[in-house]
This record gives sequence, structure tokens and C-alpha cells, in this order.
Amino acid sequence: MKKYDLLTPEGTRDLLFDECAARRIVEEKLRKIFEAYGYSEVVTPGVEFYDVFNLKARYFSQESMYKLSDSKGRLLVIRPDSTMPIARLAATRLREEALPLKLFYNQTIFRINPKNSGRDDEITQSGIEIIGGDRERADFEVLTLAVEALKACAVDEFRFEIGDSALFKALVAKLGADDEENEEIRSAIETKNYPELGKLLEKYGNNASAKALYMLSKMFGGAEVFEKAAEMVVVDSETEKILEDVRRTYDYLCSLGVKEQVTVDLGLVNKANYYTGVLFRGYIAGCGMSVLSGGRYDTLLGDFGTAMPATGFAVNVNATANALLKKSDKTLMKKPDVMVYADKKQLTAAAAHCRKLISEGNIIHKSLFDTVEETVECAKRKGIKRVDCIDGTGALSTIKIDVQGE
Repeated sequence: MKKYDLLTPEGTRDLLFDECAARRIVEEKLRKIFEAYGYSEVVTPGVEFYDVFNLKARYFSQESMYKLSDSKGRLLVIRPDSTMPIARLAATRLREEALPLKLFYNQTIFRINPKNSGRDDEITQSGIEIIGGDRERADFEVLTLAVEALKACAVDEFRFEIGDSALFKALVAKLGADDEENEEIRSAIETKNYPELGKLLEKYGNNASAKALYMLSKMFGGAEVFEKAAEMVVVDSETEKILEDVRRTYDYLCSLGVKEQVTVDLGLVNKANYYTGVLFRGYIAGCGMSVLSGGRYDTLLGDFGTAMPATGFAVNVNATANALLKKSDKTLMKKPDVMVYADKKQLTAAAAHCRKLISEGNIIHKSLFDTVEETVECAKRKGIKRVDCIDGTGALSTIKIDVQGE
């Protein structure tokens, strides 16, 4: 007996009508921005070798990836991330290209999320990557496009958070903790779980780095964060320089006219730990999770044999489209302007008439009914205001439909 033939797997769902329209609207808005700034589109395979994601540092846990094997028994994964395959692509097929590379993509990733987490396992992402170039100039360009993307998707109803992954890494490196404990500390900072964080750091006593790590999750707000951080987070010249970098990033974003939308969060630490510098996330009204995330990752391409600095971001198209649907008070799908009916003797004439209507900018719906009465009734149900009828002699007539509620 079949149990699952009428269901979709956990973390996936069917998309209908306006949901599809909303997704295409978001994708097209982002595509226009990326192409206008001279980015070239790439598409990586939906299936990659497991080794692509099982590098010296494990950026994604085995449990978070969908796995399968090929005809030779080699382990594969369904793409859980777009940045790492593009890093592989840049380090191999594009390694002879002139730098910097400016790439964009629109593709689906698959990640296994905890049950009942409310997160999709199947996510469409649109994003950019800059490979090479001056670090600060590249970071500022990526930030510019990230703001443009949020404005395009949400006008002014967005928030932008910035931090720097180098700050957490510099502080935690001074503790001498193992990888598992480092991840526990990172998770407690990210979720602002102060009791758990305090418990994890307790054994380090008055260690300056431990004290600074405890304060990271409390370091968020506007420009005042930098004064507090200078007193409570700066441990040495390395952490001082990182804070100076964050300050320059903040000042640049303010210069773009979005000061009111920008928050500094020194506790911003991403689970995908290939990030090495500036980190940022974007939020829009109508969505409780971040819809945009990115940052600098200068060591990742070296894992593929070609060391190059890089930075980029991705937009969660699913979440952005859902927020667009919540804001819209009308259907996003375009209704047909005309339904065309023809007697069976005039189907060729009907096809010609449809082509004419389309060339004039109309959307048409060709009737599949045998009678005018059935056609008119269908037009009423679908909200189509006009029916063009071609009778057995080839004569054309028009019926106006009174659509209820309009």
C-alpha cells in the first residue's frame, strides 16, 4: 500500500499561481540589479560530489545534507549551498579568467532542517560573488548591491545588520578550546543565550578573551556600539583593527542613506564558518527570518587549490516572495484579457485570431468548450471580462462579461 504518493517530503511544498508569480517577480528584480552592475550568470550542478563540502574544515555537517550515490558508488550530495560550488568553479574552470570575477546565480539549494523548525529544506537563492579585487572596494560593492536588493524587494521596510566573523575567531582562538566547544560558544552568542554562554566561559575565569566573548552578544545597536566595544571587547591590536574595519563598513552604509535601517551586531556569527571578515544580514517586513546573508570568505578558494579573496551574498527568494504575497492586497497573476471561442469548423481562424490578440498585447485564454454558453460561464468563473466568438461561418462577435465585484 502506498503511503506517500499524495504528500510532499518534509521541508518541501507545492507552489501555486500567485506563489509562483511572486517568486518570478523577486527573481526578475534581482536579476535586473545584478546584470545592471555587470555580473555574469553561472549555474552549478544540482548534484555535487560530497568531497566539495567535506574539505579540511567541515562547513556543513553530514546531517544537514541530502546524500545519494552515483553509478560507480561514489557519494554525492544535493547542493546544500551555492557559494562552495561557485568557489570550486572559480578555482577550476575560471582560474585563467581575468580578475576580479563578478558572478551571479539563481538556483535551488537543499538543506535538512530540524523537524518543525518552520524552515524550508528546498530554497531558491539569488546572489552574487566577487572573486578577487581590492578587499574594501569589493566589500563596499557587495554591500551596495545588498542594499539595492533589499530596497527592490521591500522599498524602505528593511533592516540591515553588520558584524565581522574575524572578531569571534580572533577571540575564541585565544581560549584554546576544541572545535566542539567553539561551536557551542558560537551558537550561544548567535542566539544570545547568556546563561549558556556564561556557563561555557566560566572555566576560563578572568581570561580577557572569555570576558570579551561574553560581551559580544550584548554588543548591538548604532554607532554607540563602537565606544562600548573599545572598552569591553578590545583585547589587543588585532581585535582593535577588526573593530575599525566594522566602523568603516558602518560609515559606508550610512553614506548610502540607510543609517536608520543599519544595526551593528558584533555577536553576528554565521554557522557556515568559511567566512573570514565582514558579515551581514538583511530583514524585510513580513518575514521573521533573515532574507539576505553574506560576507567575506578569503580562505575558501584555497581549499580548492587556488587561493583568492572573495565576498558575496545570497537572497532567500522563497522568504522574500512570501513577504511580497503578505503585502499584496490583490492577485499577482495576470488574468487573461480575452477568452476566444470558435466553432469546430473555424479552429484555424481561432488560432489566427489568438495570435493577433497576443500581438496587440493581450493575454488570451482559448476556450476548450463546445458551446458559447459553457465558454461564457467559464469566463465568469475565471474573471475574464470579454469573450470573442467565431461562429461556423467565420463571423466574429464579442460578448462583454460583467465580472462580479469589479
